Amino acid sequence: MPHYTRMGEVPDKRHVQFRRPDGELYTEEVIGAEGFSGISSIAYHIHPPTLVEKVDDPVEYGITYADDEALKHRHIEGFNLKPGGDWLSGRTYIMGNQDVQLALCRPTDAMEGYFYRNAAADELVYVHEGAGTLETPLGTVDFTDGDYVHVPRTLAHRWSFENDVQPRLLVIESNSGVQFPSKYMNEFGQLLERSPFHERDVRPPTQLNVIDEEGPFELRIKKGSRVHSYWMRYHPFDVVGWDGYMYPYAISIHDFEPITGRIHQPPPVHQMFEARNFVVCSFVPRLFDYHPKSIPAPYNHSNIDSDEVLFYAEGDFMSRKGISRGSFSLHPGGIPHGPHPGSTEASIGKEGTEELAVMVDTFRPLKLTQAALDLEDTGYMDSWKPELHAGGNGQARTQEPAQP
Repeated sequence: MPHYTRMGEVPDKRHVQFRRPDGELYTEEVIGAEGFSGISSIAYHIHPPTLVEKVDDPVEYGITYADDEALKHRHIEGFNLKPGGDWLSGRTYIMGNQDVQLALCRPTDAMEGYFYRNAAADELVYVHEGAGTLETPLGTVDFTDGDYVHVPRTLAHRWSFENDVQPRLLVIESNSGVQFPSKYMNEFGQLLERSPFHERDVRPPTQLNVIDEEGPFELRIKKGSRVHSYWMRYHPFDVVGWDGYMYPYAISIHDFEPITGRIHQPPPVHQMFEARNFVVCSFVPRLFDYHPKSIPAPYNHSNIDSDEVLFYAEGDFMSRKGISRGSFSLHPGGIPHGPHPGSTEASIGKEGTEELAVMVDTFRPLKLTQAALDLEDTGYMDSWKPELHAGGNGQARTQEPAQP
């Protein structure tokens, strides 16, 4: 988990009198998880965060999954998704289950006139392209290409993007808290020396912008299958100080230090985050295996207990052909998958890779949306047929993935 952080003004003790310059009390708010047993932070507001002027009728914002239960491997050409909307309206959900939902977002509009809070899910956002600032009551977090931005559930926020690059975002909505893997931590919660990343790589909020303004201000809250518009009397960013473990942060995929070995290492060595019933892994540039007879390409494997999703960000995956950046592959549990024909032999002798990818392994089956099916390469199941890869000598052709 992120380490303890403190910003702005806080009293010496929790739950004691802490007064504004005019003599009135600041309003203390405990932002915590798991019924006061999980991680938390304590924030001090100029005005009570409970002052609501009105609540509009809720708007439906559910995810509808397609009626397609076919057991087969999938290739979703996500790079072809058309841009549009803002941070919330521009999300296109691709797949999900009871634990996690995956969406792509290519916003063209700014988040103007409202703030957003996901009241049910942590949001882990991979910034495929773009840069900007996440604004929250606990401070601002700058982000750029390759960053994961973690926004804890219930935290009001607003995304601001720089204008020179249109953003491409992978949004991972987790119905449980997103944490760093416990296997990388000691009993005190500190990341171990053998962890592939360190607390120094975590970038917590850097600037606390205290805004004391009377509104009303619209706060759109997503809960369940609806978005609820709350009109707050005061600006939600009126926090003068806070401390604790619950806060937004960014960490770059480029700060993940790969774990390698003499022979091929299994996917768990790439793990970067964990949540209930799923994990998130980062594939980054790394040296290949160095046993004299090693085979760098991954072995064929059957996902008995999980569905495996890969979001291809950059580079050319040695085990996959015809996959371009911005695509998803979904390899469901129950059927084996592995390198495309010719990829295993072609990998021998190669020294390294420059690939970047985000992998999500879920322990309950994923369902696809109609948007995913509309972007699907329906011939992907046939891509393991050797005759589709063979040249005149029966060997696999060397071909670059098509770039949209």
